[in-house]
Amino acid sequence: MRKIFSILLISTLFLGCKDAKPNPENTPETDSIENVTTLSTAQSIAKAYGIDQWSKVEELNFTFNLELPNRRLERSYRWKPKTNEVTYMASGDTIQYNRMNALDSLQMAADQRFINDKYWLLAPFQLVWDENLTFTEQSQVIAPISKDSLHLLTAVYPNVGGYTPGDAYDFYYNDDYIIKEWAYRAGNQQEPSLITTWEDIQEYSEVKLTQGRKDSTQNFHLHFTNLSIH
Repeated sequence: MRKIFSILLISTLFLGCKDAKPNPENTPETDSIENVTTLSTAQSIAKAYGIDQWSKVEELNFTFNLELPNRRLERSYRWKPKTNEVTYMASGDTIQYNRMNALDSLQMAADQRFINDKYWLLAPFQLVWDENLTFTEQSQVIAPISKDSLHLLTAVYPNVGGYTPGDAYDFYYNDDYIIKEWAYRAGNQQEPSLITTWEDIQEYSEVKLTQGRKDSTQNFHLHFTNLSIH
Protein backbone atom coordinates (compact mmCIF):
# COMPACT_ATOMS: atom_id res chain seq x y z
CA MET A 1 0.00 0.00 0.00
CA ARG A 2 1.70 3.34 0.40
CA LYS A 3 3.99 5.63 2.13
CA ILE A 4 6.47 8.19 1.12
CA PHE A 5 8.37 8.56 4.44
CA SER A 6 9.77 11.70 5.89
CA ILE A 7 11.84 13.19 3.21
CA LEU A 8 15.39 12.03 2.45
CA LEU A 9 17.92 13.82 4.62
CA ILE A 10 20.61 11.97 6.49
CA SER A 11 20.86 8.29 5.62
CA THR A 12 18.15 7.55 3.07
CA LEU A 13 15.11 8.80 1.25
CA PHE A 14 11.85 7.45 2.61
CA LEU A 15 8.83 9.06 1.07
CA GLY A 16 5.93 7.27 2.63
CA CYS A 17 4.42 3.90 1.73
CA LYS A 18 1.45 2.87 3.75
CA ASP A 19 2.12 -0.82 3.58
CA ALA A 20 4.05 -0.88 6.83
CA LYS A 21 3.73 -4.61 7.44
CA PRO A 22 2.96 -7.56 5.18
CA ASN A 23 -0.74 -8.37 5.25
CA PRO A 24 -1.37 -11.99 4.21
CA GLU A 25 -5.10 -11.38 3.95
CA ASN A 26 -4.81 -8.42 1.59
CA THR A 27 -2.66 -8.53 -1.51
CA PRO A 28 -4.30 -5.97 -3.84
CA GLU A 29 -1.19 -5.79 -6.01
CA THR A 30 -2.64 -8.64 -8.07
CA ASP A 31 -5.89 -6.82 -8.85
CA SER A 32 -7.03 -5.09 -12.05
CA ILE A 33 -10.00 -2.93 -12.94
CA GLU A 34 -11.01 -4.64 -16.16
CA ASN A 35 -14.60 -5.23 -15.06
CA VAL A 36 -15.31 -1.73 -13.73
CA THR A 37 -17.65 0.12 -16.07
CA THR A 38 -17.61 3.61 -14.53
CA LEU A 39 -14.10 4.59 -13.55
CA SER A 40 -13.06 7.07 -10.93
CA THR A 41 -10.17 9.39 -11.70
CA ALA A 42 -7.81 7.20 -9.67
CA GLN A 43 -8.93 4.13 -11.59
CA SER A 44 -8.58 5.99 -14.89
CA ILE A 45 -4.99 6.92 -14.05
CA ALA A 46 -4.20 3.34 -13.07
CA LYS A 47 -5.80 2.07 -16.26
CA ALA A 48 -3.80 4.53 -18.39
CA TYR A 49 -0.63 3.00 -16.94
CA GLY A 50 -1.74 -0.57 -17.70
CA ILE A 51 -3.09 -1.93 -14.45
CA ASP A 52 -5.32 -4.32 -16.42
CA GLN A 53 -2.13 -6.10 -17.49
CA TRP A 54 -0.80 -6.44 -13.94
CA SER A 55 -2.41 -9.84 -13.39
CA LYS A 56 0.01 -11.23 -15.98
CA VAL A 57 3.12 -9.99 -14.16
CA GLU A 58 5.20 -12.76 -12.63
CA GLU A 59 8.28 -10.69 -11.80
CA LEU A 60 9.30 -7.03 -11.66
CA ASN A 61 12.95 -5.98 -11.56
CA PHE A 62 14.14 -2.44 -10.95
CA THR A 63 16.94 -0.32 -9.52
CA PHE A 64 16.02 2.81 -7.56
CA ASN A 65 18.61 5.58 -8.02
CA LEU A 66 18.72 8.86 -6.13
CA GLU A 67 21.25 11.56 -7.03
CA LEU A 68 21.75 14.58 -4.77
CA PRO A 69 24.57 17.15 -4.92
CA ASN A 70 26.62 15.30 -2.28
CA ARG A 71 25.09 11.87 -2.27
CA ARG A 72 24.16 8.97 -4.48
CA LEU A 73 21.90 6.10 -3.49
CA GLU A 74 21.23 2.87 -5.39
CA ARG A 75 18.98 -0.07 -4.43
CA SER A 76 17.87 -2.99 -6.61
CA TYR A 77 14.92 -5.34 -6.31
CA ARG A 78 13.42 -8.48 -7.74
CA TRP A 79 9.75 -8.79 -6.80
CA LYS A 80 7.33 -11.61 -7.56
CA PRO A 81 3.96 -9.98 -6.79
CA LYS A 82 1.89 -13.17 -6.98
CA THR A 83 3.87 -14.82 -4.20
CA ASN A 84 5.17 -11.61 -2.54
CA GLU A 85 8.77 -12.80 -2.70
CA VAL A 86 11.30 -9.94 -2.65
CA THR A 87 15.03 -9.87 -3.22
CA TYR A 88 16.71 -6.66 -2.02
CA MET A 89 20.23 -5.79 -3.21
CA ALA A 90 22.19 -2.76 -2.00
CA SER A 91 25.71 -1.91 -0.78
CA GLY A 92 26.89 -5.45 -1.42
CA ASP A 93 24.09 -6.98 0.65
CA THR A 94 21.40 -9.31 -0.66
CA ILE A 95 18.33 -9.99 1.47
CA GLN A 96 15.57 -12.36 0.40
CA TYR A 97 12.22 -12.62 2.14
CA ASN A 98 8.52 -13.26 1.61
CA ARG A 99 6.20 -10.46 2.64
CA MET A 100 3.55 -13.02 3.63
CA ASN A 101 5.78 -14.25 6.45
CA ALA A 102 7.00 -12.71 9.69
CA LEU A 103 10.16 -10.66 9.05
CA ASP A 104 13.27 -10.31 11.15
CA SER A 105 14.84 -6.90 11.75
CA LEU A 106 17.07 -7.02 8.65
CA GLN A 107 14.20 -8.13 6.44
CA MET A 108 11.93 -5.45 7.90
CA ALA A 109 14.50 -2.73 7.16
CA ALA A 110 14.80 -4.02 3.58
CA ASP A 111 11.03 -4.17 3.26
CA GLN A 112 10.65 -0.56 4.39
CA ARG A 113 12.94 0.50 1.56
CA PHE A 114 11.15 -1.76 -0.89
CA ILE A 115 7.77 -0.27 0.03
CA ASN A 116 9.10 3.25 -0.43
CA ASP A 117 10.88 2.57 -3.71
CA LYS A 118 7.98 0.59 -5.16
CA TYR A 119 5.67 3.50 -4.39
CA TRP A 120 7.85 5.87 -6.41
CA LEU A 121 7.67 3.48 -9.36
CA LEU A 122 4.06 2.26 -9.12
CA ALA A 123 2.20 5.23 -7.63
CA PRO A 124 -0.49 5.16 -10.39
CA PHE A 125 -1.38 1.64 -9.27
CA GLN A 126 -1.09 2.42 -5.56
CA LEU A 127 -3.99 4.85 -6.07
CA VAL A 128 -6.29 1.84 -6.43
CA TRP A 129 -4.31 -0.73 -4.43
CA ASP A 130 -4.22 1.36 -1.25
CA GLU A 131 -7.19 1.45 1.07
CA ASN A 132 -9.14 4.22 2.80
CA LEU A 133 -7.77 7.08 0.72
CA THR A 134 -9.64 10.37 0.58
CA PHE A 135 -9.64 11.99 -2.85
CA THR A 136 -10.32 15.55 -3.96
CA GLU A 137 -10.14 16.84 -7.53
CA GLN A 138 -9.68 20.06 -9.46
CA SER A 139 -9.64 20.76 -13.19
CA GLN A 140 -7.30 23.06 -15.06
CA VAL A 141 -4.89 24.11 -12.33
CA ILE A 142 -1.39 25.48 -12.86
CA ALA A 143 1.26 22.83 -12.26
CA PRO A 144 3.98 24.03 -9.87
CA ILE A 145 7.05 23.26 -11.99
CA SER A 146 6.03 23.44 -15.66
CA LYS A 147 3.27 26.02 -15.10
CA ASP A 148 1.18 24.00 -17.56
CA SER A 149 -2.57 23.78 -17.09
CA LEU A 150 -3.29 20.27 -15.80
CA HIS A 151 -5.85 18.41 -13.73
CA LEU A 152 -5.20 17.71 -10.05
CA LEU A 153 -6.03 14.64 -8.01
CA THR A 154 -5.14 14.82 -4.32
CA ALA A 155 -4.90 11.60 -2.31
CA VAL A 156 -4.83 11.82 1.47
CA TYR A 157 -3.95 8.75 3.53
CA PRO A 158 -5.63 7.82 6.83
CA ASN A 159 -4.37 9.23 10.09
CA VAL A 160 -3.64 5.76 11.45
CA GLY A 161 -1.57 2.90 10.07
CA GLY A 162 1.62 2.78 8.08
CA TYR A 163 4.89 4.55 8.76
CA THR A 164 3.79 8.15 8.24
CA PRO A 165 0.00 8.36 8.51
CA GLY A 166 -1.92 11.31 7.16
CA ASP A 167 0.38 12.13 4.24
CA ALA A 168 -1.02 13.73 1.09
CA TYR A 169 -0.01 13.48 -2.56
CA ASP A 170 -1.00 15.88 -5.33
CA PHE A 171 -1.01 14.26 -8.77
CA TYR A 172 -0.97 16.66 -11.74
CA TYR A 173 -2.16 14.79 -14.83
CA ASN A 174 -3.18 15.54 -18.41
CA ASP A 175 -6.32 14.71 -20.38
CA ASP A 176 -4.94 11.23 -21.06
CA TYR A 177 -4.58 10.56 -17.32
CA ILE A 178 -0.79 10.60 -17.55
CA ILE A 179 0.95 12.11 -14.52
CA LYS A 180 3.28 15.00 -15.35
CA GLU A 181 4.19 16.22 -11.86
CA TRP A 182 3.42 15.42 -8.25
CA ALA A 183 3.83 16.95 -4.80
CA TYR A 184 4.30 15.18 -1.50
CA ARG A 185 2.92 16.91 1.61
CA ALA A 186 3.98 15.31 4.89
CA GLY A 187 1.09 15.01 7.32
CA ASN A 188 -1.20 16.77 4.83
CA GLN A 189 0.47 20.09 5.60
CA GLN A 190 -0.33 22.93 3.25
CA GLU A 191 3.19 23.46 1.91
CA PRO A 192 4.72 20.64 -0.20
CA SER A 193 7.70 18.79 1.23
CA LEU A 194 8.85 17.84 -2.27
CA ILE A 195 7.66 18.52 -5.82
CA THR A 196 9.02 16.64 -8.83
CA THR A 197 8.37 16.09 -12.49
CA TRP A 198 7.43 12.74 -14.00
CA GLU A 199 9.63 12.11 -17.04
CA ASP A 200 10.63 9.40 -19.50
CA ILE A 201 7.60 7.11 -19.62
CA GLN A 202 8.31 3.71 -21.17
CA GLU A 203 6.26 0.57 -21.72
CA TYR A 204 7.23 -2.84 -20.37
CA SER A 205 4.96 -5.77 -21.19
CA GLU A 206 2.05 -3.34 -21.73
CA VAL A 207 2.67 -1.68 -18.36
CA LYS A 208 3.78 1.97 -18.49
CA LEU A 209 6.47 3.04 -16.03
CA THR A 210 7.80 6.57 -15.58
CA GLN A 211 11.54 6.39 -15.13
CA GLY A 212 12.60 9.89 -14.04
CA ARG A 213 11.80 12.47 -11.33
CA LYS A 214 13.44 15.89 -10.94
CA ASP A 215 12.74 18.91 -8.81
CA SER A 216 12.79 22.49 -10.06
CA THR A 217 16.38 23.06 -8.91
CA GLN A 218 17.74 20.02 -10.75
CA ASN A 219 19.53 19.08 -7.52
CA PHE A 220 17.16 16.19 -6.88
CA HIS A 221 17.24 13.46 -9.51
CA LEU A 222 15.52 10.15 -8.89
CA HIS A 223 15.43 7.61 -11.69
CA PHE A 224 14.92 3.91 -12.33
CA THR A 225 17.24 1.60 -14.23
CA ASN A 226 17.43 -2.13 -14.93
CA LEU A 227 13.67 -2.21 -15.42
CA SER A 228 12.06 -5.40 -16.65
CA ILE A 229 8.70 -7.12 -16.32
CA HIS A 230 8.13 -10.81 -16.95
